[in-house]
Amino acid sequence: MQIIFHCPRCEANSDCRPHPDDAPVECSRCDWCRDAGSGDFDRINPAIVTRCRVCGCDDLWRQKDFPPVLGWLIVATGILLSSFAWAWHYPEWAIGTLMLFALADMILYIFMRDMLVCYRCRARHRKTVMHDDYQVFSHELSERYIQMKKRQDEESALR
Repeated sequence: MQIIFHCPRCEANSDCRPHPDDAPVECSRCDWCRDAGSGDFDRINPAIVTRCRVCGCDDLWRQKDFPPVLGWLIVATGILLSSFAWAWHYPEWAIGTLMLFALADMILYIFMRDMLVCYRCRARHRKTVMHDDYQVFSHELSERYIQMKKRQDEESALR
């Protein structure tokens, strides 16, 4: 398992690979540590994460483990090549290029692994065992956590 998170103490991006999986999650830059032991895992199948290993939140969503920058680069390249073909009056090549990039996107989507992301702290849990109960991103749930964070920040600023 690999956990990429924003440290609650030093506020730096950190990468942790606890071994075994129920070992404490530690920041690589400061002495912050969270040790929930087996509390973050399923009781029946202890390899399945049920809570965020960083903040203990029960709400996790499933997303493809793919670098977004690479995705945008692939899309931009497809648009650029298709636009050149269209500008040179080769509409078949333009449409073919777009279809080729769409096919490549579909193949990447099928073969890419999933990772879990926490709604509260946005920690990414990579290379974990998953079951089908994890849902995809919910805008409503995300907005709830965003508004909760804003209220907490406002309350702490007033103190």
